[in-house]
Amino acid sequence: MRPPHLLSPAPQKPGQPLSFTTAPLTPAARAALKGHAGHVLWFTGLSGAGKSTLANALDQALHAQGAHTVLLDGDQIRHGLCRDLGFSDADRAENIRRVAEVAGLMADAGLLVLVAFISPFRRDREGARALIGAQRFTEVYVDTPLAVCEQRDVKGLYKKARAGQLPLMTGIGSPYEPPDRADIVLSGAAPPEHTLSLLQRESSLLLQRLRLAATE
Repeated sequence: MRPPHLLSPAPQKPGQPLSFTTAPLTPAARAALKGHAGHVLWFTGLSGAGKSTLANALDQALHAQGAHTVLLDGDQIRHGLCRDLGFSDADRAENIRRVAEVAGLMADAGLLVLVAFISPFRRDREGARALIGAQRFTEVYVDTPLAVCEQRDVKGLYKKARAGQLPLMTGIGSPYEPPDRADIVLSGAAPPEHTLSLLQRESSLLLQRLRLAATE
């Protein structure tokens, strides 16, 4: 039996036979112990949109409600797991694939996984949804206009991009493809307290469903 988050096995390399090991503890057993099923909340949006700020605030709010959470942030992962990758389209796709694999394994363990990545391409986000499982994946689009993100420019990246120092900056030299049908859409330009209140309401409903699933 394959792990729940894998729809199909990776192609095998010659001389390297692979097989999946069936774990005695199932995701259902782990969910029962934690009191809720595993799930992935995937935050997407431009750099400076507010993804990490909202994900961190939600992480704290869910923790206060007794949820077992973990936060995967784009900058954090780029300094570790994906430090060998650049910003070409192929490297961006591999970056998202790796994170989706990790998030899926964490969801298998019964964790509520908050992923905050620009993840600019629809095909990569849909690939993550398919890999993790549509029923365990919630896409959260932080919809913030480019002009607002540039005005914030906390990291100074847009200034460098406009100066030609970051030719592949998303939104400037490389496209961002907004979701067609995000599960949750948040306005990153709205007052923070309003946006966070909406996000907490939606996530509380999700947590209720995940707790119910753990008892089934």
